[in-house]
Amino acid sequence: MKDRSLFSYFPLSLHSYSLPSLYIDPLPVTDAALPRRRHRSASSPRSALSRCRPPSPNLNGDVFRYPKFKYLLSSALGCGTQMLAVSVIFDIFFVVVTLCLGVLGVFQPYDRGVLPTALVIIYAITSAVAGFSAVSFYHQLEGSNSLRVILLTGGILSCPLLLTFFFLNTVAFNYGSTAALPLGTIVVILLLWVLLALPSLVLGAISVKRIRSEFQAPCHTTKCPREVPPQCWYRRVITQMAMAGLLPFAVINIQLYYIFASVWGHRIYTVYSILFVVFILLLITTALVSIVMTYIQLTAEDHEWWWRSFLFGGSTGLYVFGYSIYYYLLRSDMNGFMQTSFFFGYMACVSYGVFLMLGTVGFHACLLFVRLLYGCIKCE
Repeated sequence: MKDRSLFSYFPLSLHSYSLPSLYIDPLPVTDAALPRRRHRSASSPRSALSRCRPPSPNLNGDVFRYPKFKYLLSSALGCGTQMLAVSVIFDIFFVVVTLCLGVLGVFQPYDRGVLPTALVIIYAITSAVAGFSAVSFYHQLEGSNSLRVILLTGGILSCPLLLTFFFLNTVAFNYGSTAALPLGTIVVILLLWVLLALPSLVLGAISVKRIRSEFQAPCHTTKCPREVPPQCWYRRVITQMAMAGLLPFAVINIQLYYIFASVWGHRIYTVYSILFVVFILLLITTALVSIVMTYIQLTAEDHEWWWRSFLFGGSTGLYVFGYSIYYYLLRSDMNGFMQTSFFFGYMACVSYGVFLMLGTVGFHACLLFVRLLYGCIKCE
Protein backbone atom coordinates (compact mmCIF):
# COMPACT_ATOMS: atom_id res chain seq x y z
CA MET A 1 0.00 0.00 0.00
CA LYS A 2 2.98 2.35 0.24
CA ASP A 3 3.12 2.36 -3.55
CA ARG A 4 -0.35 3.80 -3.73
CA SER A 5 -1.56 7.33 -3.17
CA LEU A 6 -4.09 8.10 -0.48
CA PHE A 7 -7.46 6.51 -1.41
CA SER A 8 -6.12 5.62 -4.90
CA TYR A 9 -6.76 2.31 -6.59
CA PHE A 10 -3.83 2.62 -8.99
CA PRO A 11 -0.20 2.26 -7.83
CA LEU A 12 1.84 5.42 -8.11
CA SER A 13 4.58 3.53 -9.96
CA LEU A 14 2.25 2.98 -12.91
CA HIS A 15 1.74 6.73 -13.24
CA SER A 16 5.41 7.53 -12.64
CA TYR A 17 6.69 5.07 -15.23
CA SER A 18 4.45 6.63 -17.87
CA LEU A 19 5.82 10.15 -17.40
CA PRO A 20 9.21 9.71 -19.19
CA SER A 21 7.51 8.64 -22.40
CA LEU A 22 5.27 11.69 -22.21
CA TYR A 23 8.30 13.98 -22.13
CA ILE A 24 9.93 12.15 -25.05
CA ASP A 25 6.89 12.13 -27.36
CA PRO A 26 6.85 15.90 -28.13
CA LEU A 27 10.61 16.08 -28.84
CA PRO A 28 10.46 15.13 -32.55
CA VAL A 29 7.70 17.68 -33.04
CA THR A 30 9.72 20.52 -31.54
CA ASP A 31 12.43 19.94 -34.13
CA ALA A 32 9.94 19.66 -36.98
CA ALA A 33 8.06 22.76 -35.83
CA LEU A 34 11.06 24.99 -36.43
CA PRO A 35 11.00 26.42 -39.96
CA ARG A 36 13.98 25.97 -42.21
CA ARG A 37 16.70 28.60 -41.83
CA ARG A 38 19.20 30.01 -44.23
CA HIS A 39 21.81 30.05 -41.48
CA ARG A 40 22.17 27.46 -38.78
CA SER A 41 23.61 29.79 -36.18
CA ALA A 42 22.23 32.99 -34.78
CA SER A 43 23.61 35.42 -32.29
CA SER A 44 20.26 36.33 -30.76
CA PRO A 45 16.61 35.20 -30.86
CA ARG A 46 15.71 38.30 -32.86
CA SER A 47 18.34 37.63 -35.51
CA ALA A 48 17.28 33.98 -35.65
CA LEU A 49 13.68 35.03 -36.22
CA SER A 50 14.68 37.45 -38.96
CA ARG A 51 16.46 34.65 -40.83
CA CYS A 52 13.41 32.40 -40.96
CA ARG A 53 12.20 31.71 -44.47
CA PRO A 54 8.41 31.74 -44.97
CA PRO A 55 7.17 28.68 -46.86
CA SER A 56 5.71 30.76 -49.70
CA PRO A 57 6.30 34.52 -49.95
CA ASN A 58 3.60 34.62 -52.65
CA LEU A 59 0.96 34.23 -49.95
CA ASN A 60 1.75 37.58 -48.32
CA GLY A 61 -1.46 39.16 -49.54
CA ASP A 62 -3.70 36.21 -48.65
CA VAL A 63 -2.35 34.54 -45.54
CA PHE A 64 -4.13 37.02 -43.24
CA ARG A 65 -7.36 37.17 -45.22
CA TYR A 66 -10.27 36.77 -42.81
CA PRO A 67 -11.85 33.31 -42.85
CA LYS A 68 -15.35 32.40 -43.92
CA PHE A 69 -17.97 32.15 -41.17
CA LYS A 70 -15.86 34.23 -38.83
CA TYR A 71 -18.77 34.52 -36.39
CA LEU A 72 -18.83 30.73 -36.03
CA LEU A 73 -15.06 30.55 -35.60
CA SER A 74 -15.17 33.29 -32.96
CA SER A 75 -17.89 31.47 -31.03
CA ALA A 76 -16.00 28.17 -31.20
CA LEU A 77 -12.84 29.87 -29.96
CA GLY A 78 -14.76 31.47 -27.11
CA CYS A 79 -16.20 28.13 -25.99
CA GLY A 80 -12.80 26.49 -26.39
CA THR A 81 -11.22 29.14 -24.20
CA GLN A 82 -13.89 28.53 -21.58
CA MET A 83 -13.23 24.78 -21.64
CA LEU A 84 -9.52 25.47 -21.22
CA ALA A 85 -10.25 27.66 -18.20
CA VAL A 86 -12.59 25.02 -16.75
CA SER A 87 -9.94 22.30 -17.15
CA VAL A 88 -7.18 24.35 -15.53
CA ILE A 89 -9.32 25.53 -12.61
CA PHE A 90 -10.82 22.09 -12.09
CA ASP A 91 -7.46 20.32 -12.01
CA ILE A 92 -5.84 22.92 -9.74
CA PHE A 93 -8.87 22.80 -7.46
CA PHE A 94 -8.65 19.04 -7.00
CA VAL A 95 -4.87 19.11 -6.57
CA VAL A 96 -5.26 21.58 -3.70
CA VAL A 97 -8.24 19.78 -2.21
CA THR A 98 -6.57 16.37 -2.39
CA LEU A 99 -3.34 17.57 -0.82
CA CYS A 100 -4.82 19.77 1.89
CA LEU A 101 -8.29 18.59 2.85
CA GLY A 102 -7.56 14.95 2.07
CA VAL A 103 -4.81 14.85 4.68
CA LEU A 104 -7.13 16.40 7.26
CA GLY A 105 -9.82 13.87 6.45
CA VAL A 106 -12.35 16.53 5.45
CA PHE A 107 -12.46 15.58 1.78
CA GLN A 108 -13.10 12.01 0.69
CA PRO A 109 -12.35 11.38 -3.02
CA TYR A 110 -14.89 8.61 -3.24
CA ASP A 111 -17.64 11.18 -2.72
CA ARG A 112 -18.58 11.34 -6.39
CA GLY A 113 -21.04 14.16 -5.87
CA VAL A 114 -18.21 16.66 -5.43
CA LEU A 115 -17.00 16.31 -9.02
CA PRO A 116 -20.21 17.17 -10.96
CA THR A 117 -21.07 19.95 -8.52
CA ALA A 118 -17.66 21.56 -8.96
CA LEU A 119 -17.88 21.21 -12.74
CA VAL A 120 -21.29 22.90 -12.96
CA ILE A 121 -20.25 25.84 -10.78
CA ILE A 122 -16.91 26.36 -12.53
CA TYR A 123 -18.58 26.13 -15.94
CA ALA A 124 -21.19 28.73 -15.01
CA ILE A 125 -18.63 31.18 -13.65
CA THR A 126 -16.24 30.85 -16.59
CA SER A 127 -18.99 31.70 -19.08
CA ALA A 128 -17.67 35.26 -18.85
CA VAL A 129 -14.41 34.00 -20.37
CA ALA A 130 -16.32 32.58 -23.34
CA GLY A 131 -18.24 35.79 -23.96
CA PHE A 132 -15.17 38.00 -23.72
CA SER A 133 -12.98 35.78 -25.92
CA ALA A 134 -15.60 35.28 -28.63
CA VAL A 135 -16.71 38.90 -29.00
CA SER A 136 -13.16 40.24 -28.66
CA PHE A 137 -11.85 38.08 -31.50
CA TYR A 138 -14.95 38.81 -33.59
CA HIS A 139 -14.31 42.55 -33.27
CA GLN A 140 -10.68 42.02 -34.30
CA LEU A 141 -11.97 40.43 -37.51
CA GLU A 142 -14.08 43.55 -38.11
CA GLY A 143 -17.36 41.82 -37.36
CA SER A 144 -20.49 43.89 -36.80
CA ASN A 145 -23.14 41.46 -35.51
CA SER A 146 -22.02 40.86 -31.93
CA LEU A 147 -25.46 39.69 -30.81
CA ARG A 148 -25.30 36.69 -33.10
CA VAL A 149 -21.89 35.77 -31.71
CA ILE A 150 -23.16 36.04 -28.12
CA LEU A 151 -26.17 33.82 -28.84
CA LEU A 152 -24.07 31.31 -30.74
CA THR A 153 -21.44 31.23 -28.00
CA GLY A 154 -24.12 30.60 -25.41
CA GLY A 155 -25.60 27.71 -27.37
CA ILE A 156 -22.77 26.04 -29.25
CA LEU A 157 -21.71 24.13 -26.13
CA SER A 158 -24.52 24.52 -23.62
CA CYS A 159 -27.32 23.29 -25.88
CA PRO A 160 -25.71 19.91 -26.75
CA LEU A 161 -24.84 19.40 -23.08
CA LEU A 162 -28.35 20.20 -21.85
CA LEU A 163 -30.05 18.11 -24.54
CA THR A 164 -27.82 15.14 -23.77
CA PHE A 165 -28.41 15.54 -20.04
CA PHE A 166 -32.20 15.66 -20.36
CA PHE A 167 -32.24 12.70 -22.74
CA LEU A 168 -30.12 10.55 -20.43
CA ASN A 169 -32.13 11.60 -17.39
CA THR A 170 -35.33 10.61 -19.20
CA VAL A 171 -33.85 7.21 -20.05
CA ALA A 172 -32.82 6.67 -16.42
CA PHE A 173 -36.27 7.73 -15.20
CA ASN A 174 -38.02 5.28 -17.54
CA TYR A 175 -35.77 2.47 -16.30
CA GLY A 176 -36.42 3.43 -12.68
CA SER A 177 -32.72 3.93 -12.05
CA THR A 178 -31.25 5.90 -9.19
CA ALA A 179 -29.12 7.71 -11.79
CA ALA A 180 -32.17 9.82 -12.63
CA LEU A 181 -31.89 13.19 -10.95
CA PRO A 182 -34.92 14.46 -9.02
CA LEU A 183 -36.92 17.42 -10.25
CA GLY A 184 -35.44 19.73 -7.62
CA THR A 185 -31.89 19.08 -8.78
CA ILE A 186 -32.86 19.69 -12.40
CA VAL A 187 -34.43 23.02 -11.43
CA VAL A 188 -31.25 24.02 -9.59
CA ILE A 189 -29.13 23.21 -12.65
CA LEU A 190 -31.42 25.25 -14.90
CA LEU A 191 -31.34 28.17 -12.46
CA LEU A 192 -27.54 28.05 -12.38
CA TRP A 193 -27.48 28.21 -16.16
CA VAL A 194 -30.08 30.98 -16.45
CA LEU A 195 -29.11 33.12 -13.45
CA LEU A 196 -25.34 32.62 -13.44
CA ALA A 197 -24.00 31.26 -16.74
CA LEU A 198 -25.97 33.48 -19.13
CA PRO A 199 -25.41 36.74 -17.18
CA SER A 200 -21.70 35.92 -16.95
CA LEU A 201 -21.61 35.34 -20.70
CA VAL A 202 -23.28 38.68 -21.44
CA LEU A 203 -21.12 40.50 -18.89
CA GLY A 204 -17.96 39.15 -20.49
CA ALA A 205 -19.17 40.19 -23.93
CA ILE A 206 -20.07 43.71 -22.78
CA SER A 207 -16.67 44.22 -21.15
CA VAL A 208 -15.07 43.98 -24.61
CA LYS A 209 -16.19 47.55 -25.33
CA ARG A 210 -13.72 48.86 -22.76
CA ILE A 211 -10.82 46.77 -24.06
CA ARG A 212 -10.89 46.83 -27.84
CA SER A 213 -7.90 45.74 -29.89
CA GLU A 214 -7.27 45.59 -33.62
CA PHE A 215 -6.07 42.55 -35.51
CA GLN A 216 -2.32 42.93 -35.94
CA ALA A 217 -1.29 41.54 -39.32
CA PRO A 218 2.27 42.14 -40.56
CA CYS A 219 1.13 41.92 -44.20
CA HIS A 220 -1.46 43.83 -46.19
CA THR A 221 -4.31 41.76 -47.62
CA THR A 222 -5.01 42.04 -51.34
CA LYS A 223 -8.50 42.65 -52.68
CA CYS A 224 -8.66 39.58 -54.91
CA PRO A 225 -8.10 36.23 -53.16
CA ARG A 226 -5.44 33.95 -54.55
CA GLU A 227 -6.68 30.66 -55.97
CA VAL A 228 -5.63 27.62 -53.96
CA PRO A 229 -3.90 25.04 -56.20
CA PRO A 230 -5.19 21.45 -56.25
CA GLN A 231 -3.90 19.43 -53.31
CA CYS A 232 -2.80 15.80 -53.07
CA TRP A 233 -4.83 13.33 -51.05
CA TYR A 234 -2.45 13.49 -48.10
CA ARG A 235 -2.88 17.28 -47.91
CA ARG A 236 -6.65 17.15 -47.59
CA VAL A 237 -8.48 18.01 -44.39
CA ILE A 238 -9.47 14.53 -43.22
CA THR A 239 -6.03 13.04 -43.84
CA GLN A 240 -4.24 15.87 -42.07
CA MET A 241 -6.66 15.75 -39.14
CA ALA A 242 -5.93 12.04 -38.73
CA MET A 243 -2.20 12.77 -38.63
CA ALA A 244 -2.52 15.83 -36.38
CA GLY A 245 -4.48 14.11 -33.62
CA LEU A 246 -2.32 11.00 -33.35
CA LEU A 247 0.64 12.35 -31.36
CA PRO A 248 -1.39 14.40 -28.81
CA PHE A 249 -3.55 11.35 -28.23
CA ALA A 250 -0.42 9.27 -27.60
CA VAL A 251 0.48 11.73 -24.82
CA ILE A 252 -2.77 11.12 -22.93
CA ASN A 253 -3.33 7.49 -23.89
CA ILE A 254 -2.07 5.96 -20.62
CA GLN A 255 -3.77 8.46 -18.32
CA LEU A 256 -6.93 8.12 -20.38
CA TYR A 257 -7.13 4.46 -19.42
CA TYR A 258 -6.88 5.35 -15.73
CA ILE A 259 -9.59 7.97 -16.08
CA PHE A 260 -11.93 5.60 -17.92
CA ALA A 261 -11.31 2.90 -15.31
CA SER A 262 -12.11 5.43 -12.56
CA VAL A 263 -15.25 6.92 -14.07
CA TRP A 264 -16.75 3.84 -15.73
CA GLY A 265 -15.01 1.07 -13.79
CA HIS A 266 -16.05 2.32 -10.33
CA ARG A 267 -12.48 2.88 -9.20
CA ILE A 268 -10.90 5.91 -7.56
CA TYR A 269 -8.55 8.36 -9.27
CA THR A 270 -6.76 10.89 -7.07
CA VAL A 271 -3.38 11.52 -8.73
CA TYR A 272 -4.44 14.92 -10.04
CA SER A 273 -0.91 16.31 -9.86
CA ILE A 274 0.29 13.85 -12.50
CA LEU A 275 -2.86 14.52 -14.50
CA PHE A 276 -2.01 18.23 -14.47
CA VAL A 277 1.49 17.51 -15.84
CA VAL A 278 0.00 15.37 -18.60
CA PHE A 279 -2.49 18.13 -19.36
CA ILE A 280 0.30 20.69 -19.82
CA LEU A 281 2.20 18.30 -22.09
CA LEU A 282 -0.98 17.77 -24.09
CA LEU A 283 -1.36 21.51 -24.68
CA ILE A 284 2.28 21.86 -25.74
CA THR A 285 2.12 18.89 -28.10
CA THR A 286 -1.14 20.07 -29.63
CA ALA A 287 0.31 23.52 -30.29
CA LEU A 288 3.47 22.12 -31.89
CA VAL A 289 1.65 19.59 -34.07
CA SER A 290 -0.81 22.24 -35.27
CA ILE A 291 2.10 24.53 -36.17
CA VAL A 292 3.80 21.76 -38.15
CA MET A 293 0.62 20.90 -40.07
CA THR A 294 -0.08 24.56 -40.82
CA TYR A 295 3.49 25.06 -42.03
CA ILE A 296 3.09 22.08 -44.36
CA GLN A 297 -0.17 23.55 -45.62
CA LEU A 298 1.46 26.90 -46.36
CA THR A 299 4.28 25.22 -48.28
CA ALA A 300 1.60 23.95 -50.68
CA GLU A 301 0.46 27.59 -51.22
CA ASP A 302 -2.80 26.96 -49.39
CA HIS A 303 -3.54 30.15 -47.48
CA GLU A 304 -6.85 28.98 -45.95
CA TRP A 305 -5.29 27.93 -42.67
CA TRP A 306 -7.68 29.52 -40.19
CA TRP A 307 -10.24 26.73 -39.92
CA ARG A 308 -7.63 24.08 -40.69
CA SER A 309 -5.54 25.00 -37.64
CA PHE A 310 -8.63 24.74 -35.43
CA LEU A 311 -9.44 21.31 -36.86
CA PHE A 312 -5.84 20.16 -36.47
CA GLY A 313 -5.89 20.87 -32.76
CA GLY A 314 -9.39 19.58 -32.19
CA SER A 315 -8.81 16.28 -33.98
CA THR A 316 -7.58 14.77 -30.71
CA GLY A 317 -11.17 14.91 -29.48
CA LEU A 318 -12.13 12.50 -32.27
CA TYR A 319 -9.42 10.12 -31.08
CA VAL A 320 -10.82 10.33 -27.55
CA PHE A 321 -14.25 9.32 -28.81
CA GLY A 322 -12.68 6.53 -30.87
CA TYR A 323 -10.94 5.29 -27.73
CA SER A 324 -14.26 5.30 -25.91
CA ILE A 325 -15.66 2.94 -28.56
CA TYR A 326 -12.66 0.66 -28.07
CA TYR A 327 -13.06 0.77 -24.29
CA TYR A 328 -16.76 -0.03 -24.47
CA LEU A 329 -16.32 -3.00 -26.80
CA LEU A 330 -13.17 -4.57 -25.37
CA ARG A 331 -12.54 -3.23 -21.86
CA SER A 332 -15.92 -2.83 -20.18
CA ASP A 333 -18.76 -5.11 -19.15
CA MET A 334 -21.48 -2.60 -19.94
CA ASN A 335 -24.53 -3.71 -21.88
CA GLY A 336 -28.13 -2.72 -22.37
CA PHE A 337 -29.64 0.44 -23.77
CA MET A 338 -29.34 2.50 -20.59
CA GLN A 339 -25.67 1.83 -19.92
CA THR A 340 -24.81 2.25 -23.60
CA SER A 341 -26.68 5.54 -23.90
CA PHE A 342 -25.10 6.90 -20.72
CA PHE A 343 -21.60 5.90 -21.79
CA PHE A 344 -21.71 7.25 -25.33
CA GLY A 345 -23.82 10.26 -24.41
CA TYR A 346 -21.37 11.52 -21.80
CA MET A 347 -18.32 10.55 -23.85
CA ALA A 348 -19.69 12.44 -26.86
CA CYS A 349 -19.98 15.56 -24.68
CA VAL A 350 -16.47 15.10 -23.28
CA SER A 351 -14.99 14.53 -26.73
CA TYR A 352 -16.80 17.60 -28.05
CA GLY A 353 -15.39 19.68 -25.21
CA VAL A 354 -11.88 18.36 -25.88
CA PHE A 355 -12.34 19.18 -29.57
CA LEU A 356 -13.23 22.81 -28.82
CA MET A 357 -10.52 23.25 -26.19
CA LEU A 358 -7.61 21.78 -28.16
CA GLY A 359 -8.87 23.37 -31.37
CA THR A 360 -8.57 26.74 -29.66
CA VAL A 361 -5.05 25.91 -28.48
CA GLY A 362 -4.01 24.84 -31.97
CA PHE A 363 -5.52 27.92 -33.61
CA HIS A 364 -3.88 30.47 -31.32
CA ALA A 365 -0.53 28.70 -31.60
CA CYS A 366 -0.75 28.79 -35.40
CA LEU A 367 -1.89 32.41 -35.42
CA LEU A 368 1.14 33.44 -33.38
CA PHE A 369 3.42 31.31 -35.55
CA VAL A 370 2.13 32.73 -38.85
CA ARG A 371 2.41 36.28 -37.53
CA LEU A 372 6.03 35.77 -36.55
CA LEU A 373 6.82 33.87 -39.73
CA TYR A 374 5.49 36.46 -42.18
CA GLY A 375 6.61 39.31 -39.98
CA CYS A 376 10.19 38.33 -40.83
CA ILE A 377 9.91 39.58 -44.42
CA LYS A 378 9.11 42.97 -45.84
CA CYS A 379 5.52 43.17 -47.02
CA GLU A 380 4.22 45.82 -49.30
